Amino acid sequence: MQASRVAPRRIASRVAAAAAVAGTAVLTLSVPAFAHVTVQPEGTAAKGGYAVVDFKVPNERDDASTTKLEVNLPTDHPIASVMPQPIPGWTVKITKSKLDKPLTMHGEKIDEAVSKVTWTADGKGIESGYFQKFPLSVGALPEDTDQLAFKAIQTYSDKEVVRWIEVPQKGQEEPENPAPVLELAAATDDHHGAAGAKGASDESGKSGESGTSRTTAADKDSDGGSDTTARVLGVVGIVVGAAGVAYGVLAGRRRTAA
Repeated sequence: MQASRVAPRRIASRVAAAAAVAGTAVLTLSVPAFAHVTVQPEGTAAKGGYAVVDFKVPNERDDASTTKLEVNLPTDHPIASVMPQPIPGWTVKITKSKLDKPLTMHGEKIDEAVSKVTWTADGKGIESGYFQKFPLSVGALPEDTDQLAFKAIQTYSDKEVVRWIEVPQKGQEEPENPAPVLELAAATDDHHGAAGAKGASDESGKSGESGTSRTTAADKDSDGGSDTTARVLGVVGIVVGAAGVAYGVLAGRRRTAA
């Protein structure tokens, strides 16, 4: 009897220990990762095309706000055209540098390109618990790489500086201060990314119309398909309804004859 009582106690203690370990694991996994500066395209950033990319800057500090952001553009893959979007409450500065190897854009040689974009807050900046997006229209994107790394420097109101400059390497753990990395999609036939046609091209007033016409044609095709489907369903409904009425009439006649 004594041995039979000890066994359940051991099982209960083991279950409790396992539950405690599981609970600790859940708490460990639920701890939020430290937010860092990232970059994402508005749509698709295709090789050889244009795109609008957003640098997302979160502020998780409780005692300071973000008042300055510096984004360094890659020097190994310079971008000829860089245009920032105005942001209320922020002043933007463009820094250009001479290129070791000139670029060719629209048949013209370019011997300098934007090397850094700096946003400085006019007021409080990004306060605790908030984030801000900093859009850039960029192009043409390089065709000989799959990604672009943008080293960023975040400055707080208490003068603390966080350098997001460590480029992540494939097959390795993410570094403590990773640099924003833009993944590039395969080149399109017209060398215009989705975001480029919507954003950068609209700003130049050249390619926006072609993107609009393609969208309108697609919408028309979609509407046509919807109308056809609706008509077919309507005809089917009428046929089924007529069959039901006929069946009801025949059933009523049979009952009357009986």
